[in-house]
Amino acid sequence: MMSEKKKNEEKVKNIEAEKVETEEIDEGSIKIADEVVGIITGLAATEIDGVAGMSGGIAGGIADMLGRKSLSKGVKVEVSDEAATVDVYVIINYGNSIPDVAWKIQDNVKQAIEGMTGLNVKAVNVHVQGVNFPEEEQEEVEKNEVEEVETEE
Repeated sequence: MMSEKKKNEEKVKNIEAEKVETEEIDEGSIKIADEVVGIITGLAATEIDGVAGMSGGIAGGIADMLGRKSLSKGVKVEVSDEAATVDVYVIINYGNSIPDVAWKIQDNVKQAIEGMTGLNVKAVNVHVQGVNFPEEEQEEVEKNEVEEVETEE
């Protein structure tokens, strides 16, 4: 039985990229909002194994992990002349190869945008903003930090 994720990936890959006409035609015009490209990017990035979540960027020096409700957060999109450049800000799960995860994000985001919008993707820039530790390891790290502080006092 095929997983839901695999089915979605196949749907995205099977969609044939069509050129989006932004000029006036007999039926009207098509304009895809940057927010739509941002949501597609967020969904495509969070589908990749090893991605803990999207990051809102560095706000006050802290990378905040954002949930699925704000998929276009952690994404910066520039669309011009039927081409898109995308910046993706992510948090990676500890233990994953950061370059491998980043390449998978780039590939998946490019395929999703081109397949769903017909826009040509010039670049997908991946910005790794942090590393997410599993809960057990996070508790151990926090415990060690508390012990270090107590021994310093």
